[in-house]
Amino acid sequence: MKITLLSYTPNPERVVAAAAKLCYAANATASGLYEGLDDQKAADFVEMLASLGHESPIEHVSFTFGIEGVSRAFLAQITRHRIASFSVQSQRYVKKDGFAYITPPEVLDSPEALSVYEEAMRADLAAYNRLADILQEKHCAALLAEGKNEKEAKRMAEKKAIEDARFVLPNACDTQMIITMNARSLYNFFRHRCCNRAQWEIRAAAEEMLRLVSEVAPTLFRNAGPSCYKKGCSEGKMSCGQAAEMRCKYTKLHSEAEHAHQEGK
Repeated sequence: MKITLLSYTPNPERVVAAAAKLCYAANATASGLYEGLDDQKAADFVEMLASLGHESPIEHVSFTFGIEGVSRAFLAQITRHRIASFSVQSQRYVKKDGFAYITPPEVLDSPEALSVYEEAMRADLAAYNRLADILQEKHCAALLAEGKNEKEAKRMAEKKAIEDARFVLPNACDTQMIITMNARSLYNFFRHRCCNRAQWEIRAAAEEMLRLVSEVAPTLFRNAGPSCYKKGCSEGKMSCGQAAEMRCKYTKLHSEAEHAHQEGK
Protein backbone atom coordinates (compact mmCIF):
# COMPACT_ATOMS: atom_id res chain seq x y z
CA MET A 1 0.00 0.00 0.00
CA LYS A 2 1.21 3.46 -0.88
CA ILE A 3 -0.68 6.61 0.06
CA THR A 4 0.34 10.08 -1.05
CA LEU A 5 -1.19 13.43 -0.18
CA LEU A 6 -1.30 14.84 -3.70
CA SER A 7 -2.92 18.19 -3.02
CA TYR A 8 -4.86 20.16 -0.44
CA THR A 9 -6.43 23.56 0.09
CA PRO A 10 -3.59 26.04 0.69
CA ASN A 11 -3.44 27.40 4.25
CA PRO A 12 -6.33 25.17 5.33
CA GLU A 13 -6.55 26.43 8.90
CA ARG A 14 -6.67 30.08 7.79
CA VAL A 15 -9.47 29.23 5.32
CA VAL A 16 -11.48 27.50 8.05
CA ALA A 17 -10.95 30.35 10.52
CA ALA A 18 -11.92 32.99 7.95
CA ALA A 19 -15.06 31.06 7.00
CA ALA A 20 -16.12 30.75 10.63
CA LYS A 21 -15.37 34.39 11.48
CA LEU A 22 -17.37 35.57 8.47
CA CYS A 23 -20.52 34.04 9.96
CA TYR A 24 -20.42 36.61 12.77
CA ALA A 25 -18.74 39.57 11.05
CA ALA A 26 -21.02 42.57 10.49
CA ASN A 27 -18.53 44.89 8.81
CA ALA A 28 -15.85 42.74 7.24
CA THR A 29 -15.09 41.08 3.92
CA ALA A 30 -14.07 37.48 3.32
CA SER A 31 -10.73 38.54 1.85
CA GLY A 32 -10.13 41.00 4.68
CA LEU A 33 -10.78 38.37 7.32
CA TYR A 34 -8.48 35.91 5.56
CA GLU A 35 -5.64 38.42 5.18
CA GLY A 36 -5.98 39.46 8.82
CA LEU A 37 -5.14 35.98 10.07
CA ASP A 38 -1.65 34.67 10.69
CA ASP A 39 -0.92 31.00 11.39
CA GLN A 40 -1.18 31.35 15.16
CA LYS A 41 -4.45 33.30 15.09
CA ALA A 42 -5.90 30.77 12.66
CA ALA A 43 -4.80 27.83 14.81
CA ASP A 44 -6.28 29.42 17.95
CA PHE A 45 -9.59 30.02 16.18
CA VAL A 46 -9.74 26.50 14.76
CA GLU A 47 -9.09 25.10 18.22
CA MET A 48 -11.93 27.21 19.62
CA LEU A 49 -14.25 25.94 16.89
CA ALA A 50 -13.43 22.37 17.82
CA SER A 51 -14.23 23.05 21.47
CA LEU A 52 -17.62 24.42 20.42
CA GLY A 53 -18.36 21.53 18.06
CA HIS A 54 -18.82 23.96 15.15
CA GLU A 55 -17.96 21.69 12.20
CA SER A 56 -19.48 23.23 9.07
CA PRO A 57 -16.57 25.66 8.38
CA ILE A 58 -14.13 22.79 8.00
CA GLU A 59 -16.01 21.67 4.88
CA HIS A 60 -14.29 24.51 3.01
CA VAL A 61 -10.95 22.69 2.88
CA SER A 62 -10.30 19.47 1.00
CA PHE A 63 -7.51 16.94 0.67
CA THR A 64 -6.68 14.74 -2.32
CA PHE A 65 -4.91 11.40 -1.91
CA GLY A 66 -3.33 8.97 -4.33
CA ILE A 67 -3.87 5.41 -3.09
CA GLU A 68 -2.02 2.49 -4.69
CA GLY A 69 -1.62 -1.20 -3.94
CA VAL A 70 -5.01 -1.80 -2.35
CA SER A 71 -7.64 -4.43 -3.07
CA ARG A 72 -11.03 -4.22 -4.71
CA ALA A 73 -12.38 -5.20 -1.28
CA PHE A 74 -10.90 -1.94 -0.01
CA LEU A 75 -12.62 -0.10 -2.86
CA ALA A 76 -15.99 -1.54 -1.88
CA GLN A 77 -15.55 -0.21 1.64
CA ILE A 78 -14.14 3.24 0.99
CA THR A 79 -16.82 4.15 -1.55
CA ARG A 80 -19.41 3.81 1.22
CA HIS A 81 -18.13 7.20 2.37
CA ARG A 82 -20.39 9.11 0.02
CA ILE A 83 -19.27 12.71 0.53
CA ALA A 84 -16.08 12.22 -1.43
CA SER A 85 -14.85 12.13 -5.00
CA PHE A 86 -13.35 8.96 -6.44
CA SER A 87 -11.41 8.16 -9.62
CA VAL A 88 -10.57 4.45 -9.78
CA GLN A 89 -8.54 2.32 -12.18
CA SER A 90 -11.07 0.59 -14.44
CA GLN A 91 -11.15 -3.18 -14.86
CA ARG A 92 -13.33 -2.59 -17.90
CA TYR A 93 -10.67 -0.70 -19.84
CA VAL A 94 -7.43 -1.85 -18.17
CA LYS A 95 -6.46 -5.44 -18.90
CA LYS A 96 -5.40 -7.36 -15.78
CA ASP A 97 -3.64 -10.24 -17.54
CA GLY A 98 -0.96 -10.36 -14.88
CA PHE A 99 -2.72 -8.76 -11.94
CA ALA A 100 -1.03 -8.15 -8.61
CA TYR A 101 -3.05 -9.09 -5.56
CA ILE A 102 -3.25 -8.15 -1.90
CA THR A 103 -2.61 -10.86 0.69
CA PRO A 104 -4.18 -10.50 4.16
CA PRO A 105 -1.67 -10.67 7.05
CA GLU A 106 -3.48 -13.64 8.62
CA VAL A 107 -3.03 -15.58 5.39
CA LEU A 108 0.66 -14.66 5.24
CA ASP A 109 1.10 -15.99 8.78
CA SER A 110 -0.13 -19.46 7.82
CA PRO A 111 1.91 -21.46 5.26
CA GLU A 112 -1.06 -23.75 4.66
CA ALA A 113 -3.49 -20.86 4.15
CA LEU A 114 -0.99 -19.04 1.94
CA SER A 115 -0.62 -22.10 -0.30
CA VAL A 116 -4.39 -22.32 -0.78
CA TYR A 117 -4.62 -18.56 -1.35
CA GLU A 118 -1.88 -18.44 -3.98
CA GLU A 119 -3.36 -21.43 -5.76
CA ALA A 120 -6.70 -19.59 -5.91
CA MET A 121 -4.99 -16.48 -7.33
CA ARG A 122 -3.26 -18.54 -10.03
CA ALA A 123 -6.56 -20.19 -10.93
CA ASP A 124 -8.33 -16.82 -11.12
CA LEU A 125 -5.61 -15.41 -13.35
CA ALA A 126 -5.71 -18.44 -15.63
CA ALA A 127 -9.50 -18.24 -15.89
CA TYR A 128 -9.38 -14.51 -16.60
CA ASN A 129 -6.81 -14.88 -19.36
CA ARG A 130 -8.61 -17.85 -20.92
CA LEU A 131 -11.95 -16.05 -20.87
CA ALA A 132 -10.39 -12.92 -22.34
CA ASP A 133 -8.82 -14.95 -25.17
CA ILE A 134 -12.04 -16.82 -25.98
CA LEU A 135 -14.18 -13.70 -25.95
CA GLN A 136 -11.63 -11.65 -27.88
CA GLU A 137 -11.53 -14.25 -30.63
CA LYS A 138 -15.33 -14.29 -30.79
CA HIS A 139 -15.65 -10.50 -30.90
CA CYS A 140 -12.81 -10.11 -33.39
CA ALA A 141 -14.47 -12.46 -35.85
CA ALA A 142 -17.73 -10.54 -35.56
CA LEU A 143 -16.01 -7.18 -36.06
CA LEU A 144 -14.08 -8.42 -39.08
CA ALA A 145 -17.34 -9.63 -40.55
CA GLU A 146 -18.73 -6.13 -40.06
CA GLY A 147 -15.92 -4.73 -42.18
CA LYS A 148 -13.47 -3.51 -39.53
CA ASN A 149 -9.79 -3.81 -40.43
CA GLU A 150 -7.73 -6.35 -38.46
CA LYS A 151 -5.92 -3.87 -36.21
CA GLU A 152 -9.09 -2.05 -35.24
CA ALA A 153 -11.01 -5.30 -34.80
CA LYS A 154 -8.40 -6.67 -32.39
CA ARG A 155 -8.32 -3.47 -30.35
CA MET A 156 -12.10 -3.27 -30.04
CA ALA A 157 -12.42 -7.00 -29.40
CA GLU A 158 -9.99 -6.88 -26.48
CA LYS A 159 -11.94 -4.09 -24.80
CA LYS A 160 -15.20 -6.00 -25.19
CA ALA A 161 -13.58 -9.21 -23.95
CA ILE A 162 -12.07 -7.88 -20.73
CA GLU A 163 -15.35 -6.17 -19.88
CA ASP A 164 -16.83 -9.62 -19.22
CA ALA A 165 -13.66 -11.53 -18.28
CA ARG A 166 -13.23 -9.23 -15.25
CA PHE A 167 -16.16 -10.96 -13.53
CA VAL A 168 -13.83 -13.76 -12.38
CA LEU A 169 -11.27 -11.40 -10.85
CA PRO A 170 -11.08 -11.72 -7.05
CA ASN A 171 -11.60 -9.08 -4.37
CA ALA A 172 -7.85 -9.44 -3.76
CA CYS A 173 -7.05 -7.96 -7.19
CA ASP A 174 -5.06 -4.76 -6.81
CA THR A 175 -6.32 -1.34 -7.80
CA GLN A 176 -5.41 2.31 -7.41
CA MET A 177 -7.43 5.47 -7.03
CA ILE A 178 -7.46 9.18 -6.36
CA ILE A 179 -9.78 10.33 -3.58
CA THR A 180 -10.77 13.81 -2.46
CA MET A 181 -12.59 14.53 0.81
CA ASN A 182 -13.30 17.69 2.72
CA ALA A 183 -12.10 17.89 6.32
CA ARG A 184 -15.51 17.19 7.83
CA SER A 185 -15.89 14.02 5.75
CA LEU A 186 -12.38 13.01 6.75
CA TYR A 187 -13.30 13.35 10.42
CA ASN A 188 -16.19 10.96 9.85
CA PHE A 189 -13.94 8.61 7.86
CA PHE A 190 -11.31 8.53 10.61
CA ARG A 191 -13.94 8.02 13.30
CA HIS A 192 -15.11 4.82 11.63
CA ARG A 193 -12.01 3.51 9.90
CA CYS A 194 -9.30 4.17 12.50
CA CYS A 195 -11.34 2.06 14.91
CA ASN A 196 -9.77 -1.23 15.99
CA ARG A 197 -12.84 -3.02 14.65
CA ALA A 198 -12.39 -1.67 11.12
CA GLN A 199 -11.06 -4.14 8.54
CA TRP A 200 -7.25 -4.23 8.59
CA GLU A 201 -6.62 -2.80 5.12
CA ILE A 202 -8.86 0.25 5.34
CA ARG A 203 -7.69 0.85 8.92
CA ALA A 204 -4.08 0.97 7.74
CA ALA A 205 -5.05 3.41 4.99
CA ALA A 206 -7.02 5.61 7.39
CA GLU A 207 -4.12 5.80 9.84
CA GLU A 208 -1.72 6.87 7.10
CA MET A 209 -4.18 9.41 5.68
CA LEU A 210 -4.64 10.86 9.17
CA ARG A 211 -0.89 11.11 9.64
CA LEU A 212 -0.50 12.92 6.31
CA VAL A 213 -3.22 15.52 6.89
CA SER A 214 -2.14 16.06 10.48
CA GLU A 215 1.35 16.98 9.28
CA VAL A 216 -0.02 19.84 7.14
CA ALA A 217 -2.93 20.93 9.37
CA PRO A 218 -2.18 19.70 12.91
CA THR A 219 -4.64 21.94 14.74
CA LEU A 220 -7.46 21.19 12.32
CA PHE A 221 -7.08 17.42 12.79
CA ARG A 222 -5.93 17.41 16.41
CA ASN A 223 -9.12 15.66 17.57
CA ALA A 224 -9.40 13.26 14.62
CA GLY A 225 -9.20 9.53 15.13
CA PRO A 226 -11.46 6.71 16.31
CA SER A 227 -14.42 7.67 18.47
CA CYS A 228 -12.62 6.52 21.63
CA TYR A 229 -9.73 8.92 21.05
CA LYS A 230 -11.53 11.98 22.39
CA LYS A 231 -14.91 10.57 23.41
CA GLY A 232 -16.32 7.25 24.49
CA CYS A 233 -16.31 4.14 22.29
CA SER A 234 -19.22 4.13 19.86
CA GLU A 235 -19.18 0.36 19.31
CA GLY A 236 -21.24 -0.56 22.38
CA LYS A 237 -21.06 -4.26 23.25
CA MET A 238 -18.87 -4.78 20.17
CA SER A 239 -16.10 -2.62 21.67
CA CYS A 240 -12.53 -3.95 21.40
CA GLY A 241 -12.00 -2.96 25.04
CA GLN A 242 -8.74 -1.19 24.24
CA ALA A 243 -9.79 2.46 24.47
CA ALA A 244 -6.83 3.41 26.69
CA GLU A 245 -4.33 1.85 24.29
CA MET A 246 -5.99 3.57 21.33
CA ARG A 247 -5.84 6.96 23.04
CA CYS A 248 -2.12 6.47 23.63
CA LYS A 249 -1.59 5.40 20.01
CA TYR A 250 -3.35 8.42 18.52
CA THR A 251 -1.89 10.86 21.01
CA LYS A 252 1.53 9.70 19.80
CA LEU A 253 0.46 9.97 16.13
CA HIS A 254 -0.68 13.56 16.61
CA SER A 255 2.41 14.48 18.59
CA GLU A 256 4.68 13.15 15.85
CA ALA A 257 2.63 14.93 13.18
CA GLU A 258 2.87 18.23 15.08
CA HIS A 259 6.64 17.78 15.31
CA ALA A 260 6.86 17.02 11.57
CA HIS A 261 4.78 20.12 10.82
CA GLN A 262 7.09 22.33 12.88
CA GLU A 263 10.16 20.77 11.24
CA GLY A 264 8.69 21.42 7.80
CA LYS A 265 8.08 25.14 8.37
